[in-house]
Amino acid sequence: MKLLEGKTALITGAARGIGKAIALKFAAEGANIAFTDLAVNEETQAEIAALGVKAKSYASNAADFAETEALVAQVKADFGGIDILVNNAGITKDGLMLRMTEQQWDAVIAVNLKSAFNFIHACVPVMMRQRGGSIINMASVVGVHGNAGQANYAASKAGLIALAKSIGQEMGPKGIRANAIAPGFIDTAMTQALPEDVRKEWCNKIPLRRGGTVEDIANCATFLASDMSSYISGQVIQVDGGMNM
Repeated sequence: MKLLEGKTALITGAARGIGKAIALKFAAEGANIAFTDLAVNEETQAEIAALGVKAKSYASNAADFAETEALVAQVKADFGGIDILVNNAGITKDGLMLRMTEQQWDAVIAVNLKSAFNFIHACVPVMMRQRGGSIINMASVVGVHGNAGQANYAASKAGLIALAKSIGQEMGPKGIRANAIAPGFIDTAMTQALPEDVRKEWCNKIPLRRGGTVEDIANCATFLASDMSSYISGQVIQVDGGMNM
Protein backbone atom coordinates (compact mmCIF):
# COMPACT_ATOMS: atom_id res chain seq x y z
CA MET A 1 0.00 0.00 0.00
CA LYS A 2 1.23 3.49 -0.82
CA LEU A 3 2.22 5.74 2.09
CA LEU A 4 -0.49 8.37 1.51
CA GLU A 5 -3.19 6.22 -0.08
CA GLY A 6 -6.61 7.79 0.27
CA LYS A 7 -5.39 11.00 1.89
CA THR A 8 -5.96 14.53 0.60
CA ALA A 9 -3.17 17.10 0.72
CA LEU A 10 -3.49 20.86 0.36
CA ILE A 11 -0.19 22.44 -0.70
CA THR A 12 0.31 26.19 -1.08
CA GLY A 13 2.65 27.70 -3.67
CA ALA A 14 2.93 24.39 -5.49
CA ALA A 15 2.92 25.32 -9.17
CA ARG A 16 6.70 24.98 -9.38
CA GLY A 17 9.90 24.29 -7.44
CA ILE A 18 9.80 22.61 -4.04
CA GLY A 19 6.03 22.83 -3.77
CA LYS A 20 5.53 21.08 -7.09
CA ALA A 21 8.04 18.37 -6.15
CA ILE A 22 6.13 17.74 -2.93
CA ALA A 23 2.84 17.57 -4.82
CA LEU A 24 4.23 15.04 -7.30
CA LYS A 25 5.79 12.90 -4.56
CA PHE A 26 2.60 12.91 -2.51
CA ALA A 27 0.62 11.95 -5.62
CA ALA A 28 3.03 9.11 -6.39
CA GLU A 29 2.33 7.85 -2.87
CA GLY A 30 -1.42 7.90 -3.49
CA ALA A 31 -2.58 11.27 -2.14
CA ASN A 32 -5.15 13.42 -3.88
CA ILE A 33 -3.74 16.91 -4.38
CA ALA A 34 -5.27 20.35 -4.01
CA PHE A 35 -2.66 23.01 -4.66
CA THR A 36 -2.54 26.78 -4.85
CA ASP A 37 -0.59 29.51 -6.56
CA LEU A 38 -1.34 33.06 -7.63
CA ALA A 39 -3.01 31.70 -10.77
CA VAL A 40 -4.55 28.38 -11.79
CA ASN A 41 -1.86 26.13 -13.28
CA GLU A 42 -3.46 23.52 -15.54
CA GLU A 43 -0.10 22.15 -16.70
CA THR A 44 1.00 21.17 -13.19
CA GLN A 45 -2.51 19.92 -12.47
CA ALA A 46 -2.28 17.59 -15.48
CA GLU A 47 1.15 16.31 -14.39
CA ILE A 48 -0.18 15.42 -10.97
CA ALA A 49 -3.40 13.85 -12.27
CA ALA A 50 -1.35 11.68 -14.65
CA LEU A 51 -0.13 9.82 -11.56
CA GLY A 52 -3.63 8.43 -11.09
CA VAL A 53 -4.95 10.71 -8.34
CA LYS A 54 -7.43 13.55 -8.17
CA ALA A 55 -5.74 16.92 -8.62
CA LYS A 56 -7.03 20.46 -8.73
CA SER A 57 -5.28 23.82 -9.03
CA TYR A 58 -6.66 26.87 -7.24
CA ALA A 59 -5.80 30.56 -7.63
CA SER A 60 -5.06 32.04 -4.23
CA ASN A 61 -3.61 35.09 -2.54
CA ALA A 62 -2.39 33.13 0.47
CA ALA A 63 -1.89 36.30 2.51
CA ASP A 64 -5.62 37.17 2.33
CA PHE A 65 -7.49 35.76 5.34
CA ALA A 66 -11.03 35.85 3.94
CA GLU A 67 -9.93 34.46 0.57
CA THR A 68 -8.14 31.59 2.30
CA GLU A 69 -11.21 30.70 4.39
CA ALA A 70 -13.31 30.52 1.22
CA LEU A 71 -10.69 28.50 -0.64
CA VAL A 72 -10.34 25.91 2.11
CA ALA A 73 -14.12 25.53 2.24
CA GLN A 74 -14.08 24.91 -1.52
CA VAL A 75 -11.29 22.33 -1.21
CA LYS A 76 -13.24 20.50 1.49
CA ALA A 77 -16.31 20.50 -0.77
CA ASP A 78 -14.31 19.28 -3.76
CA PHE A 79 -12.28 16.59 -1.98
CA GLY A 80 -14.39 15.69 1.06
CA GLY A 81 -11.68 16.48 3.60
CA ILE A 82 -8.11 17.66 4.19
CA ASP A 83 -5.58 15.33 5.84
CA ILE A 84 -2.32 17.13 5.09
CA LEU A 85 -1.52 20.85 4.87
CA VAL A 86 1.82 22.03 3.51
CA ASN A 87 2.46 25.75 3.97
CA ASN A 88 4.97 26.33 1.18
CA ALA A 89 3.96 29.73 -0.25
CA GLY A 90 6.85 32.15 0.03
CA ILE A 91 8.73 35.09 -1.45
CA THR A 92 12.00 36.91 -0.87
CA LYS A 93 12.72 40.63 -0.86
CA ASP A 94 16.29 40.71 0.39
CA GLY A 95 18.18 43.75 1.63
CA LEU A 96 20.32 44.95 4.49
CA MET A 97 18.31 46.26 7.44
CA LEU A 98 19.39 49.89 6.95
CA ARG A 99 18.10 49.78 3.37
CA MET A 100 15.08 47.55 3.85
CA THR A 101 11.77 49.27 3.26
CA GLU A 102 8.60 48.77 5.25
CA GLN A 103 7.00 47.36 2.11
CA GLN A 104 9.75 44.72 1.77
CA TRP A 105 9.28 43.69 5.40
CA ASP A 106 5.48 43.61 5.29
CA ALA A 107 5.27 41.72 1.98
CA VAL A 108 7.54 38.90 3.12
CA ILE A 109 5.88 38.52 6.52
CA ALA A 110 2.44 38.52 4.89
CA VAL A 111 3.17 35.91 2.22
CA ASN A 112 5.52 33.68 4.19
CA LEU A 113 4.09 33.78 7.71
CA LYS A 114 0.58 35.23 7.75
CA SER A 115 -0.41 32.87 4.94
CA ALA A 116 0.46 29.90 7.15
CA PHE A 117 -1.73 31.31 9.92
CA ASN A 118 -4.54 31.78 7.40
CA PHE A 119 -4.40 28.21 6.12
CA ILE A 120 -3.90 26.59 9.53
CA HIS A 121 -6.80 28.61 10.94
CA ALA A 122 -9.04 27.40 8.12
CA CYS A 123 -7.85 23.77 8.01
CA VAL A 124 -7.70 22.93 11.72
CA PRO A 125 -11.51 22.72 12.15
CA VAL A 126 -11.63 20.26 9.25
CA MET A 127 -8.84 18.16 10.75
CA MET A 128 -10.40 18.28 14.21
CA ARG A 129 -13.63 16.79 12.86
CA GLN A 130 -11.53 14.05 11.24
CA ARG A 131 -9.64 13.51 14.53
CA GLY A 132 -6.27 13.82 12.83
CA GLY A 133 -4.03 15.59 10.36
CA SER A 134 -0.47 16.59 9.54
CA ILE A 135 0.60 20.21 9.11
CA ILE A 136 4.00 20.90 7.56
CA ASN A 137 5.49 24.41 7.50
CA MET A 138 8.22 24.99 4.94
CA ALA A 139 10.80 26.99 6.89
CA SER A 140 14.53 27.43 6.12
CA VAL A 141 17.90 27.06 7.78
CA VAL A 142 18.04 30.86 7.89
CA GLY A 143 15.02 30.70 10.19
CA VAL A 144 17.19 28.69 12.59
CA HIS A 145 20.51 30.50 12.20
CA GLY A 146 19.64 33.88 10.64
CA ASN A 147 21.30 35.41 7.60
CA ALA A 148 22.66 38.87 6.92
CA GLY A 149 20.61 40.69 4.29
CA GLN A 150 17.54 38.53 4.90
CA ALA A 151 16.13 39.82 8.18
CA ASN A 152 12.57 39.76 6.85
CA TYR A 153 12.87 36.29 5.31
CA ALA A 154 14.69 34.84 8.35
CA ALA A 155 12.08 36.28 10.72
CA SER A 156 9.25 34.83 8.65
CA LYS A 157 10.86 31.39 8.57
CA ALA A 158 11.67 31.46 12.30
CA GLY A 159 8.01 32.33 12.82
CA LEU A 160 6.95 29.28 10.83
CA ILE A 161 9.04 27.08 13.11
CA ALA A 162 7.56 28.57 16.28
CA LEU A 163 4.09 28.38 14.73
CA ALA A 164 4.49 24.65 14.06
CA LYS A 165 5.66 24.02 17.62
CA SER A 166 2.75 26.00 19.06
CA ILE A 167 0.14 24.30 16.88
CA GLY A 168 1.67 20.93 17.75
CA GLN A 169 1.08 21.68 21.44
CA GLU A 170 -2.43 23.04 20.94
CA MET A 171 -3.70 20.42 18.53
CA GLY A 172 -1.88 17.30 19.72
CA PRO A 173 -4.83 16.19 21.89
CA LYS A 174 -6.96 16.29 18.72
CA GLY A 175 -4.58 13.99 16.86
CA ILE A 176 -3.15 16.80 14.71
CA ARG A 177 0.62 16.95 14.26
CA ALA A 178 2.61 20.01 13.15
CA ASN A 179 6.25 20.09 12.07
CA ALA A 180 8.61 22.27 10.06
CA ILE A 181 11.18 21.51 7.38
CA ALA A 182 14.21 23.79 7.13
CA PRO A 183 15.86 23.36 3.71
CA GLY A 184 19.44 24.44 3.20
CA PHE A 185 21.10 25.15 -0.16
CA ILE A 186 18.68 23.52 -2.59
CA ASP A 187 19.34 23.22 -6.31
CA THR A 188 16.47 25.18 -7.85
CA ALA A 189 16.09 27.64 -10.71
CA MET A 190 16.88 30.44 -8.27
CA THR A 191 20.14 28.94 -7.01
CA GLN A 192 21.14 27.78 -10.50
CA ALA A 193 21.14 31.45 -11.53
CA LEU A 194 23.90 32.21 -9.02
CA PRO A 195 27.48 32.58 -10.31
CA GLU A 196 29.38 29.30 -10.41
CA ASP A 197 31.97 30.50 -7.87
CA VAL A 198 29.21 31.34 -5.40
CA ARG A 199 27.65 27.91 -5.86
CA LYS A 200 31.03 26.21 -5.31
CA GLU A 201 31.62 28.28 -2.17
CA TRP A 202 28.25 27.14 -0.80
CA CYS A 203 28.94 23.49 -1.58
CA ASN A 204 32.36 23.62 0.06
CA LYS A 205 30.64 24.56 3.32
CA ILE A 206 28.37 21.52 3.16
CA PRO A 207 29.76 18.21 4.53
CA LEU A 208 27.99 16.25 1.77
CA ARG A 209 29.62 18.62 -0.77
CA ARG A 210 26.51 19.20 -2.84
CA GLY A 211 23.34 21.18 -2.88
CA GLY A 212 20.12 19.44 -2.05
CA THR A 213 17.45 18.58 -4.59
CA VAL A 214 13.75 19.36 -4.49
CA GLU A 215 13.23 15.61 -4.22
CA ASP A 216 15.25 15.59 -0.97
CA ILE A 217 12.74 18.03 0.49
CA ALA A 218 9.77 16.14 -0.95
CA ASN A 219 11.00 12.90 0.62
CA CYS A 220 11.17 14.53 4.05
CA ALA A 221 7.71 16.04 3.58
CA THR A 222 6.31 12.64 2.61
CA PHE A 223 7.68 11.12 5.80
CA LEU A 224 6.11 13.87 7.92
CA ALA A 225 2.80 13.59 6.06
CA SER A 226 2.59 9.83 6.45
CA ASP A 227 1.78 7.57 9.38
CA MET A 228 5.48 6.67 9.52
CA SER A 229 5.91 9.86 11.57
CA SER A 230 2.76 9.38 13.69
CA TYR A 231 4.67 10.10 16.93
CA ILE A 232 6.59 13.12 15.63
CA SER A 233 5.24 16.61 16.25
CA GLY A 234 6.61 20.04 17.05
CA GLN A 235 9.93 19.32 15.36
CA VAL A 236 12.07 21.15 12.82
CA ILE A 237 14.08 18.98 10.44
CA GLN A 238 17.03 20.63 8.72
CA VAL A 239 17.49 19.16 5.25
CA ASP A 240 20.83 20.77 4.53
CA GLY A 241 23.47 18.09 3.96
CA GLY A 242 24.91 18.77 7.41
CA MET A 243 25.62 22.44 6.66
CA ASN A 244 24.38 23.56 10.08
CA MET A 245 25.01 20.76 12.55
